Amino acid sequence: MDGNGRWAGKRGLARAAGHREGGNAVERIVYAAPARGIRRLTLFAFSSENWNRPESEVQVLLELFRRSLRRNVERLHANNVRLRFVGSRAKLSTPLIHEMDAAEKRTASNDAIDLFIAIDYGGRWDIVQAARECARDCVESGTSPDDISESTFESRLALADVPSPDLFIRTGGERRISNFLLWYLAYSELYFCDELWPDFNVESFDRALAWFESRDRRYGRISAVVS
Repeated sequence: MDGNGRWAGKRGLARAAGHREGGNAVERIVYAAPARGIRRLTLFAFSSENWNRPESEVQVLLELFRRSLRRNVERLHANNVRLRFVGSRAKLSTPLIHEMDAAEKRTASNDAIDLFIAIDYGGRWDIVQAARECARDCVESGTSPDDISESTFESRLALADVPSPDLFIRTGGERRISNFLLWYLAYSELYFCDELWPDFNVESFDRALAWFESRDRRYGRISAVVS
């Protein structure tokens, strides 16, 4: 969800205003997704690299996230949204972690859509922590590293219990995935658009979905075999 700061800068506003408007875009897309048959949506809210931003902006981002979570959890619950968080929690504040835990428990039985929020998440972090888990298992069980398969490794990843995403969307004009879901994007369709995230609306979302519908997904095979 790229472009909050640039959106604010173009309007002579503080970057925090762009992040707040970006929160409104989140709400638009989350509530539009189930009606379009989407059962899982993952939002990259705060990356492991975002800690390198100025401390004042980091604190604004995390506080906005905490307030938004508190403000919206009941609405998410009322709309049958199951909320789940993915990423490291080592650097997050205790109050924020408590809010996240409470939101997950509150929405745990909902089944209209699984909404994954990636916070302090990085694709490399995910792969490294999975490798550590596999190494630890080998030491504790006495099994050989040669026995580690793709499925064994994948079972240690943060999103081990859900399918890989079909569609990756990046706003803001950049053409890179920026350390997001590195393992899972092997065969995802990658959609890039120039709209800044606060300007991304339901019509923008529909354009991305229409583009996805036009794709010929072969998974390394030829079209005739897929058909």
